[in-house]
Amino acid sequence: MKKSFLKLFGLLAMSAAVLTSCSKEDDEPTPPSSSFVADATNFQGTINDGTVTLNSTLVYKLTGKIQVNSGATLIIPAGTKIEGMNGTSSYIAVAQGGKINVLGTASSPVVFTSGKTNKAPGDWGGLVICGKAPINIGSTTAQSEVADLTYGGTISNDNSGVLQYLRIEYAGAAFNATKEFNGISFFGVGSGTVVENVEAYHGADDGFEFFGGTVNTTKLVSIGNEDDQFDWTEGWNGTNSNWYGKLDFGKGNRGIEADNYEFNFDASPTSNPTISNITLIGPGSTADANIYTENQAFKLRRGTKGIFSNIFIKDFKVGFDVEHDQTIAYVANQTLKATAAKFDGIATNTKGKKTDASSSDVSGIATLSDTATGAGNGAAAPSWTAQWTVGF
Repeated sequence: MKKSFLKLFGLLAMSAAVLTSCSKEDDEPTPPSSSFVADATNFQGTINDGTVTLNSTLVYKLTGKIQVNSGATLIIPAGTKIEGMNGTSSYIAVAQGGKINVLGTASSPVVFTSGKTNKAPGDWGGLVICGKAPINIGSTTAQSEVADLTYGGTISNDNSGVLQYLRIEYAGAAFNATKEFNGISFFGVGSGTVVENVEAYHGADDGFEFFGGTVNTTKLVSIGNEDDQFDWTEGWNGTNSNWYGKLDFGKGNRGIEADNYEFNFDASPTSNPTISNITLIGPGSTADANIYTENQAFKLRRGTKGIFSNIFIKDFKVGFDVEHDQTIAYVANQTLKATAAKFDGIATNTKGKKTDASSSDVSGIATLSDTATGAGNGAAAPSWTAQWTVGF
């Protein structure tokens, strides 16, 4: 009788375990289906609903615009390649309320690149993400410079998705001299968005540009982009670490170009990022003098603040170039400063220019350190860039 009872008890326990297991599986959310069908040979269109997951075994020919609208999600698994084919008409844009989840790995990154045989900067547009975080241009929202989407708002922790182990190559197609794509343009993107291990390589404009918002980043690489490697404006606030930028191919303007807001230097919220572990490598004697007569590691102007630490900068004409009265005042009160900075091959460490173009002493912006390692390895590639990056 005892054996029968134990046997019955065991069977009941096993049944309960099976039922529990099935219940857990049944409770897992199933991504909602979408009316959008991704055609790898002609990848374009608008995703209005549900979740679209790409196939990592296919190469997607980006022949036009992919736009992810509110309520929709685009998932791009590890190893996926997307090739931009048609200049300014080929780009990926995420509207407010939409999400993009790029899920690469170090050994199998996601790659957005040119689809042309002879690849060159500006072969296609780039990635544009529009969120609902604050901006400072005088209205709560605005229209993005490219993609013509609304951005900005009051939701600081807005979530536009995940970018992990992503490489963007040969982007930056231009409509005209003042309107062009970057590798990635962050328009009012919120802190709920994850951005880590992302590279912008050999684009025709900036590598990364932040238009307001509160998005945080870690482990960004920007190499050979033909304007600035990193750029911010419109009140961007974010906490960041491990940035590596290098001018290359005989072109390039600045390592970092930073503004508060072009048309109101006192606009609020004030651009005020925190960035630790920064390496910026300049062009040295290879800079194209016909394009840029001066290059700077940091160009800080138009009322931006910022706190920078553990910095390694090499081969620029100017290390820290600070412009306009408001920005210079922030140097004086130490809301714009750099600690533990190492200069190597910098012609002029610091330079200041007031709004009336008179010079100003801004040498107090930087505290020097011979032991600063920047993004991890001085001028050389940091260990965290192994496998998934190019250009070192």
